[in-house]
Amino acid sequence: QVQLVESGGGLVQPGGSLRLSCVASGFTFSGYLLNWFRQAPGKERELVAAISAGGSTSYAGSVKGRFTISRDNAKKTVFLQMNSLKPEDTAVYYCNAWSRASDYWGQGTQVTVSS
Repeated sequence: QVQLVESGGGLVQPGGSLRLSCVASGFTFSGYLLNWFRQAPGKERELVAAISAGGSTSYAGSVKGRFTISRDNAKKTVFLQMNSLKPEDTAVYYCNAWSRASDYWGQGTQVTVSS
């Protein structure tokens, strides 16, 4: 059974940090493009960061320099380190694993940035 389980969300003050984790099971993790998306209330889901099977990374302009995506294939886990958080980073964050044949999603984890 395919599963992606996110954790690490929560309430943090502006300027703070959080580290999201997404643990995968049920598929060949190492061959997949891994993405973090987010969706804020009333807005469309947007791509935040991506990491290829080979380790190449890309980021949305709004988070570049503040967020870092990484993967541990041995632990079947993808991470999103979020620093210098802003209120506009508030959203539900979703883990996604993509290949030409398959597209898997986690259930999401809430991140709230507020004083």
